[in-house]
Amino acid sequence: MSLMIFLFEAVFISLSGVMAPGPVTAVAIGKGNESPYAGALVAIGHGMVEFPLMIFIFYGFGYLLNLNYVKAAIAFLGGLFLLIMGAVMLSGSNNTKVSSSWNSESPVMSGILLSIGNPYFLIWWATVGASLIVKSVSFGISVFLIFAILHFLCDFSWYYFLSALTFRGGQFFGKRFQRIIFSVCGVFLLFFGVKFILDALNVSL
Repeated sequence: MSLMIFLFEAVFISLSGVMAPGPVTAVAIGKGNESPYAGALVAIGHGMVEFPLMIFIFYGFGYLLNLNYVKAAIAFLGGLFLLIMGAVMLSGSNNTKVSSSWNSESPVMSGILLSIGNPYFLIWWATVGASLIVKSVSFGISVFLIFAILHFLCDFSWYYFLSALTFRGGQFFGKRFQRIIFSVCGVFLLFFGVKFILDALNVSL
């Protein structure tokens, strides 16, 4: 795999994950009623949890990165989780709804608390995220840092966009367009899920 292909894969998977409706998405939209910059602050809080988690995974798996069976296990688990995410996104594409409910915490604190308390966020990093980290390290430590920054920028851009859109009084998305977005993302998640599993099988053979 070339570096550019990996970076494209990492950005698309990151965007697919962040665009899926969840608690952080909901608070970015809800806080957007107060300020167009609320989503950016939510993303900063999210990143305050995410960056240490990425470093923890990097060092926790660092001495195992050259073991083929570890790479295969991470890719396989990541692939399975992506398949589940893709299937859920496709099955719910006709009934997508994002709650605009939000709490009284500051945007930064909301981003921190919602990230820590979201089991799917932790599962994503323990499986899909760990697999991407393993792949990034194979290109060198500098690419791991680039991946971490690109992933954060995906979060930052999307949550900022949502809050700015909400602040200006626009609707999140029309139903038809939203269904198209979710369907396309679901198909690509299934594609990457299969690809991860095939990569795992190739490594283990």
